[in-house]
Amino acid sequence: MERMETILRGAQVTLRPVTDADIPALAAIRDTPEVYARWRGGQDLVAAVHEDLAEPGTTVLVIEYAGAVAGAVQWHEESEPDYRHAGIDIYVDPAVHGRGVGTDAVRTLARHLVTDLGHHRLVIDPAADNAAAIACYRKVGFRPVGIMRQYERGPEGEWHDGLLMDLLAADLS
Repeated sequence: MERMETILRGAQVTLRPVTDADIPALAAIRDTPEVYARWRGGQDLVAAVHEDLAEPGTTVLVIEYAGAVAGAVQWHEESEPDYRHAGIDIYVDPAVHGRGVGTDAVRTLARHLVTDLGHHRLVIDPAADNAAAIACYRKVGFRPVGIMRQYERGPEGEWHDGLLMDLLAADLS
């Protein structure tokens, strides 16, 4: 995991580095049916959160909303100059869905990646049937690029399509 010390503040959320004290809350969010269907990780979700944090080249941040852990957002970057861009992944506690938490978190991180780190292009890849996530990302300025067929395995072992979306710096809303 790349350690980021910067704290990012959005309109509703704060994005900050993960602490050991956050891991049980993140594992509990990952265990909700809505999140588990998209962000599995086996039986031991505490271990799965630790694995996310240890992923080389990935930076994971806690999403704080109303003073509580509301999820996590992470990013990685392709540093090859001819292909340089960053990718984002996110999960949000279903208890706060519908309040703009995910949109604010994605927008806040996207602004950091574009403004502070100089990325001209960002990607995100929700499940093709995840209408709420797709709507959230569209609000930030992401546009559909295409369907990635049989892109990820579901909880029952079946393959599901993903939607590749990208955002150019000029499209950031």
